[in-house]
Amino acid sequence: MKIGFIGLGNVGGKLAGSLLRNGFDLTVRDLNSEIAKTFFEKGAKLGESPKQMAETTDMMITCLPNPEASATVMEAEDGIISGLSPGKVWAEMSTTDEVEVKRLGAKVQKFGSEALDCPVSGGCHRAATGNISIFVGGERSTFEKILPVLKVLGRLILHTGALGSASVLKVMTNYLATANLVTLCEAMTTAKMAGMNLKTTYEAIRISSGNSFVHETESQVILNGSRDINFTMDLVIKDISLFQSIADRAGVPLEVSPLLIDIFKDGEQRYGAREWSPNIIRRLEDACGIQILASGFPKQMVDSEPEVYGEEVVVHN
Repeated sequence: MKIGFIGLGNVGGKLAGSLLRNGFDLTVRDLNSEIAKTFFEKGAKLGESPKQMAETTDMMITCLPNPEASATVMEAEDGIISGLSPGKVWAEMSTTDEVEVKRLGAKVQKFGSEALDCPVSGGCHRAATGNISIFVGGERSTFEKILPVLKVLGRLILHTGALGSASVLKVMTNYLATANLVTLCEAMTTAKMAGMNLKTTYEAIRISSGNSFVHETESQVILNGSRDINFTMDLVIKDISLFQSIADRAGVPLEVSPLLIDIFKDGEQRYGAREWSPNIIRRLEDACGIQILASGFPKQMVDSEPEVYGEEVVVHN
């Protein structure tokens, strides 16, 4: 299968790297030509335009920072949609709005092509080793058609239902991770102010009912001081705002979600849109006049698990 991949950022570059490493015929494109060049040097082809890529591949993957970027790549005069034909597949791996992915998907289907939303979850470091989780929304037949590709990109693959369903679940899980990050910041700051040793505090949380994936990753880069989790404040705001929009459309009167949005908007105003998201703890550090730091923690997360062929997660009714 010939694959085109547009968007070689923090996540996309790692996903595309898995395809290249596993021998797929890959064509890439990114606004940053230097990043695309590194893939070319490893054996990938360089796409002339999204349209040309769609015309010459079987499957197009987009992994872009926001819905607006995806719409541009899809709908421009030389965009992906203009190069589609029957039997081709578009897989949207960006974290995006379910309404928008359905709108673009309908345009794709008018050309006889197939559309899936395939967002990933589990951290950039796991994307680098093909061990990330993938949610997939769309027709079951299309899901099965590209499952061999998905099993290279991720370890656990869940078919979530109709097109758009994966995007709903993705922003929901990002909302949960964000809530966890903020509560961990509050917990560790309170522990420090109460005179607790932060290395002991980390271990106490890790072996307790309060443990989580976020703690075992983001708490470590917080304590190291790098705060580098390869995810920025503007992307957090985008994702949790998308979740809030889903709740608003469904008529759910959320209470925590609006507060999280306010917290991160304040953090963005103070520290910048492209600041690493774990540095939301600086609001508390500044307020208390302390630093939440401890020795012995990594600067960045690295996935130590071996790369393995993925598998479908089956939901038993």
